[in-house]
Amino acid sequence: MITPLQAGLLLLGLALLVALLLYNLWNARRQRPRRPEAAASAQLPPGAQAESERRIDPVLGSLAQQPTAAGQDATAVPDLPKVVQPQQVLDARLDAIALLLSDQVVSGDAILAALPASRRIDGKPFYVEAQNTPSQQWELPRPGERYQNVRAGIQLVNRAGALNEIGFSQFIQRLDELADTLQLRPEYPDMMQEVARARTLDQFALAHDAQLSFYVRARRAAWSPGYLTQHAARVGFVAGLLPGRLVLPASTAGAAAVLVLQYETQAALADDPEQAVLNQFSVALDVPHVARSERPYVRLRESVQQLAHSMEGLVCDGAGTPLQSDAMDQIGAELEALCEALQARELAPGSVLARRLFS
Repeated sequence: MITPLQAGLLLLGLALLVALLLYNLWNARRQRPRRPEAAASAQLPPGAQAESERRIDPVLGSLAQQPTAAGQDATAVPDLPKVVQPQQVLDARLDAIALLLSDQVVSGDAILAALPASRRIDGKPFYVEAQNTPSQQWELPRPGERYQNVRAGIQLVNRAGALNEIGFSQFIQRLDELADTLQLRPEYPDMMQEVARARTLDQFALAHDAQLSFYVRARRAAWSPGYLTQHAARVGFVAGLLPGRLVLPASTAGAAAVLVLQYETQAALADDPEQAVLNQFSVALDVPHVARSERPYVRLRESVQQLAHSMEGLVCDGAGTPLQSDAMDQIGAELEALCEALQARELAPGSVLARRLFS
């Protein structure tokens, strides 16, 4: 016969067992990635998906319609618009420019046919322009147009570094071939002077480049990609061209995205993305590519703070250190000084020259 003490102990044991089971169920549920709400707000705005991330180089035009060199990383070159109006690319502040003079009219079709398949040398883009006979303006050559002279330029500096003597020599070799084909007289700039100019500009660029990333890490439960996308859409992000990438579009058509949100590509490509687990994501700002009128740093700060609040996350730096308000204030002040220095050098963030230099 069960005594009252034994019955009490049995009931206590059952209660503890039930409590343990309930705790394990609760903990398992808490650890599962959060999923999006089944609401229309999970949908991105119609027509505002991949188009919004299209990285537009505002000056390159039809030259970029040609295929890249074998093995060239296509992601290193921004997507380019179709050219419907005459465009001028070359700028003496950023390019080493050579003249190819002619005593007779040259057709745009002949120039385009003579251009080499690859438009990159030593990681630097180079461009060919022609002087339109009626308007006397330099422009990217177009079919059906008539031109008096031709000029070509190679970019002195980009994020791959400065143009060196070998790259300059290869540039001249390409132009010799072009001049022979079109029967033009070349006039080349001094190699040592241009290489020295490239090194000076490269030193400035290295000291004034800034690509800033903030991270949001889950405090407790992880997230699914859909849950992240739903919350990011409420802040203004739309789907980018690549898996695991969302962008905050600029207010000006053709401008670079203001911010880029990135999470694990494998999670985005999973057979069932809603079963994928995300513990963090980053939001990045490429400072030289975004106009100051977009208030990019303010929007970066506001975006990560809003997402961290709504998703129960923590804003950190790349090392996982939580970022407090005073640290963010200091970063903002440093970025403002950097933007002022770029502006003084006629390389205002978001401008054509700045986007080319820091490409």
